[in-house]
Amino acid sequence: MNRTTHRHEGELVVFLIGMTINRWWRIDQWLPTALAMPRMLRELAADPESGMLGFRLTLEGAKPTVIQYWDSVEKLYAYASDREALHRPAWSAFNRRALKAPGVVGVWHETFHVERAESVYVDTPEMGLAAATESVPVARRGDGARERLAVGRTAAS
Repeated sequence: MNRTTHRHEGELVVFLIGMTINRWWRIDQWLPTALAMPRMLRELAADPESGMLGFRLTLEGAKPTVIQYWDSVEKLYAYASDREALHRPAWSAFNRRALKAPGVVGVWHETFHVERAESVYVDTPEMGLAAATESVPVARRGDGARERLAVGRTAAS
């Protein structure tokens, strides 16, 4: 049995962002929104200074969600407001489409400034927080979840 956990020192931010497609037949409205996120993720992943440590895509039903791990809330906000980056034009375009066709597609996000983090991965490929930070054997961090959480303090606290 291969058991690993993550190791990360420093600030940790978890950012969830997703969309809801409320009218599937309006592909002209939701497809541009769906296509904008992969472009932004490529842009962020190509820039080690961006602050994004890693990401993964999930589906809740038919609602896509991206889980992003960041090393700084300030870098997350800086990217969101950077007029030279892809986010601002994508957000402006979404708002223009939403004004023309209200309720067709929804977007949402949640930001978590993490004080402590605990993880365990048993016989899985590297993923999640361990893929975004560093994957280490469980033996180096503690066998139980409580022990891992006790030493999992981040700089956010």
